[in-house]
Amino acid sequence: MTPPPPPRSRLFARPGRGRAGGHLIGTYGLPALTALLFLIFSVTLPRTFPTLDNISSILTNQSIPAVLALGATVPIVTGNFDLSIGYGLGLAHVMVMQLIVHEGWPWPLACLAVIAGGTAVGVFNGVITEFGQIDSFIATLGTGSMLYAVTGWVTGGGRIVPGPDGLPDAFTDLYDSTFLGLPVPAFYVLALAVALWLLLERLPLGRYLYVIGSNRRAADLVGIPTRRYSVCAFAVSGLVVGLAGVLLAAQQQLGNPSVGLDYLLPAFAGALLGSTAIKPGRANALGTVVAVAVLAIGLSGIGQLGAQFWVTPLFNGGTLLVVVGLAGYSARRRLRTGITADRRRGSRAAPP
Repeated sequence: MTPPPPPRSRLFARPGRGRAGGHLIGTYGLPALTALLFLIFSVTLPRTFPTLDNISSILTNQSIPAVLALGATVPIVTGNFDLSIGYGLGLAHVMVMQLIVHEGWPWPLACLAVIAGGTAVGVFNGVITEFGQIDSFIATLGTGSMLYAVTGWVTGGGRIVPGPDGLPDAFTDLYDSTFLGLPVPAFYVLALAVALWLLLERLPLGRYLYVIGSNRRAADLVGIPTRRYSVCAFAVSGLVVGLAGVLLAAQQQLGNPSVGLDYLLPAFAGALLGSTAIKPGRANALGTVVAVAVLAIGLSGIGQLGAQFWVTPLFNGGTLLVVVGLAGYSARRRLRTGITADRRRGSRAAPP
């Protein structure tokens, strides 16, 4: 005899449907928020916000924070934080100007030297964190303070200003030129995001980094050289900081010893907020790009609405507090979901 069908209310209460909805919200909620914010500001400011000039301005102004946020994402994957990125950015762009303006180096050689120096700083951060057994917060904060001291020593506390002939056009074009009608820096961000996505999601190195970040002891037990790969994560962060310093020098066209610190909070806000999207509960490159887009649209919109100058740091600081909470919640939710799934698989595999 065929049993009667369940009541209609139970047909729509299938197991996992609520979890699937929550997963979709966690994965695509931030991109949806990006589109919603753009729509709201476009309706509120129809003459200035949804224009090609404004979009180009957003892409140009937020390219360096986006690059720096992508650099901060890699150590976060391993459970570490690189607080030296703001100080490193300041030193990198000052060194580019110093080598070109005062030392007379060809600009390509100066850029390569600064990127290599940024990588070396990242390796140093990784070594003192992993082999010196110093917490990454303390280690990179101390390193950052040292980098700031070096910046002051190089500049003497003043700015590095080019001579009457200015900087080479090819160098300034690294930031000021366009491609396909869009600012070239936007394509740098896209290329870097794709490269980090491939590194973290498609290559064994990225998988090892995620394992280290989720359970370092388990990574040690399965034979993953956790210290070596953590140093590699810091090295990638340092390389990206060097690249961001080159772009900042091409943008500013002078050496300002204090400018790098302004990028620290936006970078971490983007990296941490990105861990709540696309791959909720873990830092990822695509989520970071989406997070930076949300922050950029929000800042541009409130700026055009006439916000005062102090709103920007207030927005960045408040956003950082919120996203740290969201990132922690996403990580705990991901852990609970994984534990529940493991228990269900174990119950199904248990003999009757």
